Amino acid sequence: MPTPSPTQQPDPAAIFEITNSYQRSAALKAGIELELFTAIGEGNSTVEALARRCEATGRGIRILCDYLTIQGLLTKEGAQYHLTPTAAAYLDQRSPSYIGTITRFMNSELNITRFRDLAMAVRGHGHLLERDGSAGHDNAPWVEFARSMAPMMALPAELLARLVGAADGSSWRVLDIAGHGLFGIAIARRQPTAEIVAVDWPEVLDVARENAAKAGVTARYLPLPGSAFDAAFGGSYDLVLLTNFLHHFDAETNHGLLRKVHAALKPGGRVAALEFVPNSDRVSPPAAASFSLVMLASTGGGDAYTFADLDRMFQSVGFTHSELHPLPPSPESVVIATK
Repeated sequence: MPTPSPTQQPDPAAIFEITNSYQRSAALKAGIELELFTAIGEGNSTVEALARRCEATGRGIRILCDYLTIQGLLTKEGAQYHLTPTAAAYLDQRSPSYIGTITRFMNSELNITRFRDLAMAVRGHGHLLERDGSAGHDNAPWVEFARSMAPMMALPAELLARLVGAADGSSWRVLDIAGHGLFGIAIARRQPTAEIVAVDWPEVLDVARENAAKAGVTARYLPLPGSAFDAAFGGSYDLVLLTNFLHHFDAETNHGLLRKVHAALKPGGRVAALEFVPNSDRVSPPAAASFSLVMLASTGGGDAYTFADLDRMFQSVGFTHSELHPLPPSPESVVIATK
């Protein structure tokens, strides 16, 4: 076979970029830990000023700032660095929409370790996530999840509350498979008579109750400690919130949980599931479709389910119909199923 000429040779740049992707997340994490973005937002724009503020070397600051400029989080004008609008909104600690805490969970040693031998997961020897929703019996990762990921979920929580018509409803009784609890809390804030029953492990519910106290809804926020698969939900709920939950489990496990959810709802009651929902081709849109790899690395049977997959799950346990609602600017969508 003849050797391709240089003009015919494919460009390997995409392979190099993928191979070095870990460097991008490491640089972002370093910038957050050094409070670099906050320092620039405060007006420290030169290498010398940033080195003093961040207690770092000038060489280190220059190289990191240049790299973050290349990645589109900073701009550089002469010897001065400035935040892009995205960095100003989400990475400056003074911003009300700051989400820098997410690296504590998303870039934790536990999550990184799960990807160190992805081939093992592809072969079927991945890290199993037990049916009770915990990584073994250690709930520490989910406590960290509840604390660090809450800022990122604040906007989706408000959008979901608006989508389900919380401000227009009567006195709802809501079951929230809680985590940080922001979704149920958002409904309680919009509906002054809503009662939220929050299910999760006790240590995680401690975080959710802190968030409920900050929102001023503690009196209407009722904790129900335990696994969502085992806790006695009771009944007569108007709405059940399943946010970022179903993707952790295989379809059979989800069927069992959804039967329990169906039984807990009033006639005409609804379940709202927030999920990464790829198109039927499973490669678009990129953010939603890519999430399936996270589930491959970190669960025994979880997936990013298509709407057709989720609709089948809901219909199989008795829900009458389901609707898909994208939730921009979030990469996730909400599936609302009615009993």
